[in-house]
Order: sequence, then structure tokens, then C-alpha cells
Amino acid sequence: MLLVATLCAAGVVPYASRAEAQCAARAALQKATTPKPSPAISPPTVVRAGAVHKVWKAIGLGDFANSFALRNALDAADCGVGDLAEEALARPAFTLASTKTDVDLVVVSAAELGLAEPASLRDIYSRAEMLGLSLAPAEVGPALRLQYFDQPIGEFLHVAMKPITTWQGDPVIFVVANGGAGLILIGQNGSADAQMSASSKFLFVRPRELPKVAKENTSAGR
Repeated sequence: MLLVATLCAAGVVPYASRAEAQCAARAALQKATTPKPSPAISPPTVVRAGAVHKVWKAIGLGDFANSFALRNALDAADCGVGDLAEEALARPAFTLASTKTDVDLVVVSAAELGLAEPASLRDIYSRAEMLGLSLAPAEVGPALRLQYFDQPIGEFLHVAMKPITTWQGDPVIFVVANGGAGLILIGQNGSADAQMSASSKFLFVRPRELPKVAKENTSAGR
């Protein structure tokens, strides 16, 4: 137990001092911006212009030695963690990057991918991968929560990831959210058939080197 506590402390103390409970309701309200309505974009325009590949945010992974230290950091920052997300973080399938690395994230809605409402997770993932985007490591969910303290109120970002199965056998994906009462990481149904609103926003990873098909799609639209 002493060894586990030492490892956790080694990973969380420096991070917690930087976070300074930034997820708390008061801090979140102070930092949050008012979301601006996105202009309507027809699916063909998105594909032709290559706008789907625009990097929204780069974040770092591999900051923590283990999941205990990560969960302690979320707690130290006063970030809310829902029951499903808490369970997913504790599952063996949840892993962390062994070395520090940066990933480029893209935010895209099902509608911007050209999908009608409702759209299944299977179709959303398939369409995004056709355009050269990749599923995100599960670590992106909690890592983004700790690196995105100015999230607009009302924004819910679904992490496009391979679902983590709970002890009851339910597939779960992470959602990085600000519902107005503080910043939170929650979990939701991650089954392939789960139906999503066309306006639902997803986080994908843009590879630093785009696949050949994606390059051709981008070039063709210019």
C-alpha cells in the first residue's frame, strides 16, 4: 500500500498544483466561454475543403505512471467523474501511454460527416476513418478533462474510442462535458448500434501523417 501511495503521489502532486481545482463549478464558470453557434456546413463542402482534418486542439498523453495517479489528479483538480467513467477508468482495458506524446484532436459532428439523424456509432466511426481520422486512445478522455478548463457551458465532446466494457458487460465511451455545474468526465453507451444526434460532437485523432486516401480527398476538393 505504501508503494502504491508513493507512486500515486509522485504522479499527481506536481500536476495537482498546476491544476489548482480548475474543474470546480466556480472556476469553470469563470473560465468557460459562451458557445457560439456553428455555421451550417453541408457535408460535401466539408469533404471537398478538407475541413474535417482541421486540428482543434493538441494535448499531451503519458503524464501519469498509472491510473491511480490519473484518478487522483482528477480528484485534486475537483473534476467530476461520473459512475460509468469511474468504472471505465478502473478497468484493465483502460491503459496509459508509456511515454509522453502529443496527439492532434479534431472535433466533428455526425452531420459534418454527412450522416443523417440519428446516426449509429458504427457509421460515425466508419465515415471518419474513411476521411483519414483515427479513433482516439481512451486516455484522451481524462487527459483532455485535465487540459481543457475553459470548456464552454453546454458542450459535450464524445471521445471516438474503442469502448471499455464494464463489469456488467456494457460498452462505455468517455464524454468530456460542461453541463454548467462544473467540468466533468462521464461515460455513455458505446455500443456500435448506439444512436446519436446528428449534432453530437466527436473527438477523433488526426494522424501527423495523413493516410493516402485522406490526402487524395483533400486535394480533390481544392
